[in-house]
Amino acid sequence: MCFDLDSSPPIRPISGAAVTHRSLELGAADGNTLRAFHARPAETTGNAIVILPDVRGLHHYYEELAIRFAEIGVEAVAIDYFGRTAGTGERGDDFDYGPHVAQTTWAGLSADMAAAAAYLRGAEGGGHVEALFTTGFCMGGRNAFLSATLGLGLAGVIGFYGWPGGPSRNDTPAPTDVAGQIECPVLGIFGGADQGIPIPVVQQFRDALIAAGVEQDVVVEPDAPHSFFDRKQAEFQAQSDDAWARVQRFIEAHGAY
Repeated sequence: MCFDLDSSPPIRPISGAAVTHRSLELGAADGNTLRAFHARPAETTGNAIVILPDVRGLHHYYEELAIRFAEIGVEAVAIDYFGRTAGTGERGDDFDYGPHVAQTTWAGLSADMAAAAAYLRGAEGGGHVEALFTTGFCMGGRNAFLSATLGLGLAGVIGFYGWPGGPSRNDTPAPTDVAGQIECPVLGIFGGADQGIPIPVVQQFRDALIAAGVEQDVVVEPDAPHSFFDRKQAEFQAQSDDAWARVQRFIEAHGAY
């Protein structure tokens, strides 16, 4: 598991920011129906982002994160992974996500990410998107890196401590192995004290992106553990602030501003 059930993004709300949000269901091309959460700024900048959760799927951390993005003018949709196996209803804190993660497939995840992208670009989503990004955390970080191989016309992808190498709980390829298929700039944010993702593995990912000619900024936040981007992890607030600043600069550099 990436974050605790009571975790929240370590981002200060912007007082007075005008944002609307709602829960909804999206339809994927393979017939799946998935739960999602859409946050929209009152005034669009033309930038939008698909938020890819950790192993628990869509929960309040990612809904709040979507609102924080909307507050800075970035329209956001956070999606769930388990429509095929757990349905689209609300889930309690005792939800046993493990068996559902194991049943996810790269084909299904790809269809779900494409559905979110199509929704944001379509009339139902507002149709104001000029530059689309993805971001994700842990399992979602890996998915964010891989989303750049799907031909979605992304402006950039942002992965927080997503495993870049080795096998996963499903059949997703390793981002390092498919670096040559990545079609847009990459921002990768990792923790220097993450025991699950050693620094040499991060360096291999960086080297693979460079060798493939992919524009990249692979960052290691010093002394930060896995899942450091959390309001509860006050001792790593400086690293979280730096990471959030990098996210905003990345969107500004590659987006529609």
